Amino acid sequence: MKRLHVHVGVNDLDQSIGFYSTLFGADPIVVKPDYAKWMLEDPRVNFAISVGQHSHKGIQHLGVQAETAEELSEVYGRLRAADRPVLDEGRTTCCYAKSEKSWIADPDGVVWEAFFTDGEATTYGDSPALGTLSDSLSEDKCCCLPTAMKAA
Repeated sequence: MKRLHVHVGVNDLDQSIGFYSTLFGADPIVVKPDYAKWMLEDPRVNFAISVGQHSHKGIQHLGVQAETAEELSEVYGRLRAADRPVLDEGRTTCCYAKSEKSWIADPDGVVWEAFFTDGEATTYGDSPALGTLSDSLSEDKCCCLPTAMKAA
């Protein structure tokens, strides 16, 4: 069963962890100096927050997290059918996880990722230049870009 993913940039990680833990009635399952993640069952969502160089404030992107490679293949088919540019990232490390992922932007520039996570990582990681998906995206709005790419 797929899970909705929401990633939000915040100003103060500790304060936001307290707020969202109270709101969700659960503690995050991953906490790093710049990142926290909740895997909730009700509602079924992978909710992440980050601070610092990885994020602008507010909603960064949304996504569909597959639980199997077969589910990911199904979601990838839908991305291709949406008649929008798709950025196939492939194997990557992002948000302290190892995943297979692709990206798409809706007609208004809202970025969505489709991914299957199959491991943990010790670094935050990088993502490709999502600005290629929509003219409305600037590189400083993309959560996982390397610092060098944000400055370019």
